[in-house]
Amino acid sequence: MAGRAVRRTRFAPSPTGFLHLGHAYAALVAARAADRGEFLLRIEDIDRDRCRPEYEAAILEDLAWLGLDWQRPVLRQSERMNAYRDALHRLAPLCYPCRCRRGDIRAALSAPQEGARHTADLAAGPDGLIYPGTCRHRDMADAAAGDVIRLDVARAFDALGTGDLRFRDEVVGPDRDQILTRDEFRDRIGDVILSRRGMGTSYHLAVVVDDAAQNITVVTRGRDLFDSTWIHVLLQRLLDLPTPLYHHHRLIRDHAGHRLAKRDDARAIRAFRKDGATPDDIRRAVGL
Repeated sequence: MAGRAVRRTRFAPSPTGFLHLGHAYAALVAARAADRGEFLLRIEDIDRDRCRPEYEAAILEDLAWLGLDWQRPVLRQSERMNAYRDALHRLAPLCYPCRCRRGDIRAALSAPQEGARHTADLAAGPDGLIYPGTCRHRDMADAAAGDVIRLDVARAFDALGTGDLRFRDEVVGPDRDQILTRDEFRDRIGDVILSRRGMGTSYHLAVVVDDAAQNITVVTRGRDLFDSTWIHVLLQRLLDLPTPLYHHHRLIRDHAGHRLAKRDDARAIRAFRKDGATPDDIRRAVGL
């Protein structure tokens, strides 16, 4: 492998349901993008209310049936809460506690002083409606048990001393940097949550910490997560972590053009297996 960086990838499902064709495609793309022996499996199980051991067992079984193999041991996010707490502590000077619920955010954005916008017209980011900053004045010392912790994006960019973020994507634009300015981040994404109620972390913080810990050099993910990648690049910069190469692949959709979700049990890999499908049938079904 002399002369180039090792391509080390991961597939990181949440055990909240059975894998479907979209998961199969994502796992196969990640495995194909890795050098031999550099494909990892990570179980993203920070949502303890929804994760189930039977779903994790099914994930391992379905991936093995597809012919995939991965390094051991498997990393489980539920076993890494100390690492996430340490990262959150480092970011605390740039954060604030927030008590707002989804209804509060929708009401604040729809209020007359915000322009009386119709709910359907409200801007949405990677995690829902873009937060209007209601609790931005609060200090971390005032954090209560029911609060989430948000990153103050303006303070974050000030801390970095930069006006934009950059990363390279080998699918979307392999010969040029993807660039997002500070103002674009504020308008498209806003103050993201770094610690959710009852979890002690969030998807965004955990995935950044774990990708660095596992030395992931190529992150493969669906194009629906493109804006989430900007959050991860910002956190990587703030935590002095490397920014990997990204590979935002196409999505697997149903006949109506909708992205597959775990609620689509009829398209679960296990259902195809029960009907006599082979791993090659699954590869053909997802265009591989």
